[in-house]
Amino acid sequence: MIKNKVQLVTYPDSMGGNLKHLHDNLRHYFNGCFEGIHLLPPYPSSGDRGFAPIDYFQIDAKFGSWEDLQKLGEQYQIMVDLMVNHISQKSLYFQDFLKYPETSKYKNYFIQLENIWEHGLPRKEDIDKIFLRREKPYSTFQTNNKEIKVWTTFGKTDPSEQIDLDITHKDVRNYFRKIFTHFQKQNIQCIRLDAIGYVIKKLGSSCFFVEPDIYEFINWMYKEADERGLDILPEVHAHYSYQEKLADKGYWIYDFILPFTILEAIINRESDRLIDYLRKRPSKQITMLDCHDGIPLLPDLVDKIDVQRTKALVKHCEKQGANISRIINDEHKYHGIDVHQINCTYYDALERQDDQYILARALQLFTPGVPQIYYVGLFAGENDYVSVEKTGDGRAINRHNYTEEEIREKVELPVVKRMMYLIQFRNKHKAFQGTFSVHERNEELFSMRYEDENSYVQLNVNLKKNRFDIESFEDGELQKFRP
Repeated sequence: MIKNKVQLVTYPDSMGGNLKHLHDNLRHYFNGCFEGIHLLPPYPSSGDRGFAPIDYFQIDAKFGSWEDLQKLGEQYQIMVDLMVNHISQKSLYFQDFLKYPETSKYKNYFIQLENIWEHGLPRKEDIDKIFLRREKPYSTFQTNNKEIKVWTTFGKTDPSEQIDLDITHKDVRNYFRKIFTHFQKQNIQCIRLDAIGYVIKKLGSSCFFVEPDIYEFINWMYKEADERGLDILPEVHAHYSYQEKLADKGYWIYDFILPFTILEAIINRESDRLIDYLRKRPSKQITMLDCHDGIPLLPDLVDKIDVQRTKALVKHCEKQGANISRIINDEHKYHGIDVHQINCTYYDALERQDDQYILARALQLFTPGVPQIYYVGLFAGENDYVSVEKTGDGRAINRHNYTEEEIREKVELPVVKRMMYLIQFRNKHKAFQGTFSVHERNEELFSMRYEDENSYVQLNVNLKKNRFDIESFEDGELQKFRP
């Protein structure tokens, strides 16, 4: 069961270099801050910083060992990723298939175009309907004097490093069962189903969140996880209506709307859109402001944005050094906006203004759901242009690896100390387990409140002046403060 306390999101090597140093730094500097850790892929991988997994049954040696992860699991709820849509072309499964395309026991793991289109030749009218993440949704491999085309949703190279799995086949489902059982033995308690929206391939559709097929697969995954005492979190970047459908079925979802909505509210000093959203959103969500990808925009916020204000805010972020992940298909753009994600640290997006940044974190921590704090955001990190140039990946701007020395320096920053205080307060106060409400006091002031029978906590916000304070009543004591 995912607990209603703050979680950390980090790569295995981003807070000191490996899992052991991560654990040491958390114990030394961040006691009382985190109930859980979403550990971004620690497995051997051939690309996409872990998201092209080679083998789920190993920990990459440069990160440590399963013993290191198990020790983390003794103190924190551990969440890891399962890339249900794809696996690395360097995996033994795909390499065996390339070597023995007709007889490999892993042949059914992969989706060959010859089994979809006549002679394996894609039709333009079908491709045009697909929500593309690259120029074409397939890759070509040459083996044994035979050309093989397989479905590849993701990947910056051609052929792609990430080969899609045929999740409809029993062999692949048995493979997932083995992974679930293995994770259970390693003190892992939650599995994020990465890129699950892309798993169904059906001609004539966008091949994204194809209904009702997608529900059958998620229900099957939920059943397998539940039998092993695991929780699951479907990761779906899509129009908010898809998230609402998952929420209606009782699943945890990501709040991909909140990051842009809070950013817009603070930069424009207007609360109307944020208040409206807080009143309508499902409560069983993982909340975030930043992550290993960018700040989401399209298709997540279609119909929830003002076109002109959005274009202005994107330009604002670009002035702060952001780069943009673009939408490829014209039909998935929105009134001239082609922004999929804004790649930028949240601290830079807020002009490195401490008060604005702490206000943003307070708004996140008071929004119903389980808050996740990304490690770069934890340190009020700044844009890493060197990593972007080195890797060629715009998302690397928000993926800086912190050395032991950098961590020691960062935890002494006033903005980091203020955020740690807020996080600890969020974890300890009883009222956060109670009932939530949002109230407009006047055109400038609004409040977010939690209360139960014997306590309450309230965030009072004035966006016009970029100020806030917190009222707290607990154990008979009333206090009012501003972190």
